[in-house]
Amino acid sequence: MKKIFVLSFISVGYFLNAQNLSNSPYATYGIGDVKYDNTIETASMGGISTAFISDFSSSFNFANPANNANFELTSIKLEATNENNYFKTDYNNTKSTKHSTYLSNISLAFPLSPKLKLGLSYQPYSSKSYDILNSSTITKEDGTTATVANRFKGTGTLNTAQIALGYKVSDQFSVGARANYYFGNLYDTNEIAISDAELINGYETKNSIKNFNFTLGASYQKLDTRNDRKLTIGATTTFGNTSNMMTDYKNSTYYYAAGDVKTGESIIEEKSTSSKNLLPIQASLGVGYGEENKWFLSGQVDYKKGESIAYFGKSLDLQDSYRISAGGWYLPNYNNFRNYFSRVVYRYGAFYEKGSLQIAGTNINKFGISAGVLLPFKTSSITRMSGLELGLEVGKRGTLKNGLINQNYVNLKVGFNFADKWFRKRLLE
Repeated sequence: MKKIFVLSFISVGYFLNAQNLSNSPYATYGIGDVKYDNTIETASMGGISTAFISDFSSSFNFANPANNANFELTSIKLEATNENNYFKTDYNNTKSTKHSTYLSNISLAFPLSPKLKLGLSYQPYSSKSYDILNSSTITKEDGTTATVANRFKGTGTLNTAQIALGYKVSDQFSVGARANYYFGNLYDTNEIAISDAELINGYETKNSIKNFNFTLGASYQKLDTRNDRKLTIGATTTFGNTSNMMTDYKNSTYYYAAGDVKTGESIIEEKSTSSKNLLPIQASLGVGYGEENKWFLSGQVDYKKGESIAYFGKSLDLQDSYRISAGGWYLPNYNNFRNYFSRVVYRYGAFYEKGSLQIAGTNINKFGISAGVLLPFKTSSITRMSGLELGLEVGKRGTLKNGLINQNYVNLKVGFNFADKWFRKRLLE
């Protein structure tokens, strides 16, 4: 745990000045900076999804696959995210700004029958991309001085591919299941070099991940036909890791030849461990209320059990965490083809997340607000709601307390949802 403790405080002062770093300094811990956010649709509503059954027939819900009772069209979604992060720490009053853009979601979904719906999705789940260099001067016993350099570096991406099925049991009750496959390699390295020493001491951790788990969901929706008002209740649970995460740790000495080639490596300690707790038990409960094809509002609570991750030969313990979200959407008048903005779907939301990471006795929490729109294509109707998706999320993570880093962020999301009655035979009139 000593290296984890040292890294916690070194990163406070030097992370922001590093040439290569992830969009969050807290990506140095665990499986990195989590990018997974389902879709623009739910992210724009504060993340609510568990009790969200779209009124439109063109939107597939992967977060809770039971919530696809109204899905009737083939849908293709392509989405990208632009992250803009603004860091600040009281250490030398340091400030920094970082940006990145990445493909955040590709999905294909279509109905297999009036009751059975299928979806396929790919997303990056988390990433590591940091490079922290700390240099200090020490005085040796003989009175001479030397420079000690600590370098912390992380690379790699964890991706996820999913297949989801939703089944409509009755007019009011549906169930669903999703299989999640996680794959990728995450690397962490700590190198210590002294100016008058020939060798570098390096500590390396490699997490090789090929992991399955499963999500089960259920939803209940009661529609009052007298006023078109509806009540929705949804729940999900994720469990059942079926593959191992292999962690390789190595402590060695070496030096770099031309071209940054590691040479003359001597192994001090080397070990491999496996674990099945990469993504432990998670659960979600949501309740929503709205008016058919007009508006919807939902509240949601998410829970994730704590876990232990092998890190520099030791165990990094992450705490139980939870997230509280609220959000919804509003559609002024989908029948008004004279006023385009009356047919735009407006989304809004907010959330608070008690994080699983704790540094120097301080929890790294997160909160934000979000908004978004679905701009329908000119020919789109309520039964074929295809269009341009835009989302905005503004929030804060971390704190200036105890010398830590405060992260403010503005995330922009853009995507397309193409939906139609594809893969079906047309009847000649």
